[in-house]
Amino acid sequence: MDEQQTFNAQRDGSFPTGELRGLMKSIRRVVRATDLQSRALARASGLTTPQLVVLMGVAELGEVTTNALSNYADLSPATVVTILDNLESRAIVGRYRSTADRRIVYTRLTDKGRDMVTNTPGFFGVDFVTRFAALPEKRRRAILAGLEELAGLMGGA
Repeated sequence: MDEQQTFNAQRDGSFPTGELRGLMKSIRRVVRATDLQSRALARASGLTTPQLVVLMGVAELGEVTTNALSNYADLSPATVVTILDNLESRAIVGRYRSTADRRIVYTRLTDKGRDMVTNTPGFFGVDFVTRFAALPEKRRRAILAGLEELAGLMGGA
């Protein structure tokens, strides 16, 4: 359904306008909360959310290629390279070429990077993680499935 069809469906009553309004409001609240948490993360650690995502990817995957990090972080390879340039200039990660194939570049954490992963607050903050963890597993999985479906519907698949 394109925007004009949606508008027409809302106008003629065949689409529940209240649902769309509620969806929009909920998404705005999530975006605002994410923005506030991202600012708090930057103040506390000096890292942006995408930088932390990439840093966590390096920590989780070990010595890793840019393409693997790109897939992990759901960011373009060019964006990951820019982030890695910044992290490397701050001695948070180190990069080196493969001895078997010089075209392949690996990234690994430095000691400073390992300390940052250990001491940096998470993406969501302690309160959210505590409340989310307190939900029954079935409910957590349902929320995740709903968010994944919503992202797909919005074109982020």
